[in-house]
Formats: sequence, C-alpha cells, structure tokens
Amino acid sequence: MRMFLALGIIFLAWLVLAQSCMTFRQADSEEKKKFLAEGVKLTTATINIDGHHLHYAETGSDTLPIIFFVHGSPGSWDAFANYLGDKDLLKKFRMVSIDRPGFGYSDFGNPEHLAKQSEIISPIFTLLNNHQPMFLAGHSLGGPMVAKLAADNPTTFSGVVIISGSIDPAEEKPEKWRPVLYKTPLDYFVPGAMRPSNEELWYLKTDLVDLKKDFLKITCPVYFIHGTADTWVPPANVDYGKKMLVNASRVEETLIPGANHFIPWTKFNEIKQVLLKLY
Repeated sequence: MRMFLALGIIFLAWLVLAQSCMTFRQADSEEKKKFLAEGVKLTTATINIDGHHLHYAETGSDTLPIIFFVHGSPGSWDAFANYLGDKDLLKKFRMVSIDRPGFGYSDFGNPEHLAKQSEIISPIFTLLNNHQPMFLAGHSLGGPMVAKLAADNPTTFSGVVIISGSIDPAEEKPEKWRPVLYKTPLDYFVPGAMRPSNEELWYLKTDLVDLKKDFLKITCPVYFIHGTADTWVPPANVDYGKKMLVNASRVEETLIPGANHFIPWTKFNEIKQVLLKLY
C-alpha cells in the first residue's frame, strides 16, 4: 500500500513539475543583468501580431545593419546570447534574437507550422527596419524557418545563414511516436518546452515538403554552416539546399570537420567569422 502511495505522489509531483521544468527560457531581468555586467545594453520587448505575442531581445546600435537570429527546437532567443554580446559583432551589427511562436515568451506551449510562424514573425522586419541591410541566421529548425522567412519576404534580406539546418524532407526520420505523445494525455508528462517541440517536429515532416517550392523565391546570398559529424541533422541537408536554391545570387558552404549539431556554442568563432563577412 505504501509503495502505491509513494508512486502516486511521484506521479502527481511529476505532473506538476513537468509544466515548469525545462522551459529553455530565462527572465528578461536576469538576462539584462548578465549583459550589463559585460558592458552591453540588452533590450527586450513583446509585440502583438493579430493576437499572437512575439518576444525578442536586441543589442547594438539601431543605425547598423541587422542580423535576426532564429533558434531551433526547443529553445529561445538566448540560444544566441553569446552572439548578441560579442564586441566584434556589435561593432558591425544590430542584433535581434526572437522567441519563435510556442517558445520562450512567445505564446509558450502553442507551436505552429512554419507558414504560420512566418506570418507571426514577419511583421517584426517592418517594425525594426532602419533602412540598413538585414540578414537572417537560423539554427537547426531555425534553418528551414529562416528559409521560409526569406521566401515570404523576398526583397527584404541581403543574406541568409543556415546553421545545421534541417531542410531536406528526405533526411527526416519517420518518428511516428510523436503524435502518440501530443495527441494523447501522455502529453502532460512531457516537460516544459519539450511539449511544443515534439509537436512542431512532427509538423516539420510535412512543412519541409511544402517548403520545396519556396526555395525558388530566395534570391539573396545563402550561407550554409554545418558540422561533418552532425548525426541529428546530416550534412546531406547542405547538398539538398545547394540543389534547391537555383535563384540565389550566391550559395556558400562552411563544413566544420568533426563537428556535431551544437556548433552555435561549440564552434562560436567559426560561425562568428561567417557573420562578420556578411557586410
């Protein structure tokens, strides 16, 4: 009897804790303190887009060209915190990192397909437009996201950087277990940001098929950065992107020998060098 009682308590405790742990987000006030300690002013804001909330953070002079960073799944804007605080990048760029819909403080827990995310995110480009060149950089699922954003805003960007981007539908594993989680009560046991992540990663299977036609709309330069030992998102995605981007003015690749999927953090300097060459 005691064993069943203990299991019941553990069961209930997990149901409560699962909603609050692994959120992959930090309070704006804490992040501002961290940046200020390094001599960098961090600004955060949330805008309303047709009833959807889009939260973002930015650093740098509003007179400079802008890089918009887009995180993977799960994640939030602070996946690119090291970039937003880098003194060399700050000399050349204003940097904005967003919480994609469903993550961070952008309607946390409510994931959307790539097309709907693009509708929600795209107005920020007009809002923050300072008539300087604008660039996109996305990691992992943020890769197809920036491709979709570039296609939906074809005259807006001067370059797109796809970092370990999962863009090839043929490289996606079936993962038919994902709907079993998010379409059943089992979803309540999935912690924090893993819940919207699980759902949108299932959406991605069909979203990437729909994205095929959008590559034709991308005319600006595209830069791929990928680790050769990435087992989560194989480097074959780069070959696929090069094949699909027939109208891009330039396509370049940087393959990092022996690097895995987590290069935004493990290969910061290599990625930073590509970003510094954007403008």
